[in-house]
Amino acid sequence: MDPLTAIAERRIQEAIERGEFDDLPGKGKPLHLGEDDQSVPEELRMAYRMLKNAGLLPPEIELHKEILRLTDLLDAVHDEEGRRERRRELDYKLMKFNMMRRRPVNLEGVPEYRDRVEEKLSRGGDSARRKLAERPDQE
Repeated sequence: MDPLTAIAERRIQEAIERGEFDDLPGKGKPLHLGEDDQSVPEELRMAYRMLKNAGLLPPEIELHKEILRLTDLLDAVHDEEGRRERRRELDYKLMKFNMMRRRPVNLEGVPEYRDRVEEKLSRGGDSARRKLAERPDQE
């Protein structure tokens, strides 16, 4: 859990313990959330509603399910070539998923991959610093 979420959760729990949520309107009644499509771009809402009514999932959700399946499969594959192939496929689908969402890449959902990227970036930074240090000063 990231630090901001942990702080928010702790404060919510403290407020619950103090009883600050006891007198809220609608307490004990079901929430009527209705059609919450505010996160879907306006030009796609009709299409998504039609997909939902037909029992189909939006492409982003299908792709996310495929990413989760590949992550599980990656854990189960033991031969190095198979792992490399699954990892390549997972990399492609993660890139595609993040592009579809029009958001920056989020590696938190795939910690094994995140750790490899961080390791590679940190090594790359060290080698770049070494190369700069080895260069003769150009005045």
